[in-house]
Amino acid sequence: MAAEIKLIGSPGVRGVVMELASGFEKQTGHRIAADFAVIAVIKRRVEGGEAFDVVIPGPELIGDLVKQGKVAPDANAPFGRTGVGLAVLTGTPAPDISTPGKLRDALLAAKAIGHSREGQSGVGFRAALDKLGIANLMRPKLRTFDEGGYVEALKSGEIDMVASGMGPILEMRGVEVLGPLPRDVQSYVRFSIGVATAARDPAAARAFMRFLTSAEVAPAFKARGLERD
Repeated sequence: MAAEIKLIGSPGVRGVVMELASGFEKQTGHRIAADFAVIAVIKRRVEGGEAFDVVIPGPELIGDLVKQGKVAPDANAPFGRTGVGLAVLTGTPAPDISTPGKLRDALLAAKAIGHSREGQSGVGFRAALDKLGIANLMRPKLRTFDEGGYVEALKSGEIDMVASGMGPILEMRGVEVLGPLPRDVQSYVRFSIGVATAARDPAAARAFMRFLTSAEVAPAFKARGLERD
């Protein structure tokens, strides 16, 4: 019998999950009801008692949920990682950020830069500023947003650059992706997947997890800005 599988995941995995979910639905007849929120919000929701079948936050939260008895100890696995990237509004100057020195110059020349209010990509971006030695200089230029508010801020001129995970950046419309941060200053947001101990249809939920972590779907990860660990 077909099941509805409720998934809660980070915005960093939304692109690849939604692409792969449609294939899984066609193969199995199951339906995926997906909802995405930054990891800090997922933590509050799940630990507050919200029901789910599959969850894709960070590995630390998966570990906590296993300890709390909310995620099955034999049904969780690494999912992948995404680096921090930068984008500007389409049609505006696109600076070169391919080296730490060029990135530093581009950031210092920016009027204002937006990053996630609670998401791990914001933590990673601030870590990059520390590595570049410009954290204090950049602090007055930083603006924080809830997930989804970047493009409007770019259009209004409130910011002229956005820093986010490569997965979400590749989903944004109306922006030119400058690329990921150079390796020397890059930080990665890692994700893990788990099946709820209280999943409504454990067999269907576990099948979906196996599908998402199978070798055959790896090319979709790269196209959506994620890497397999």
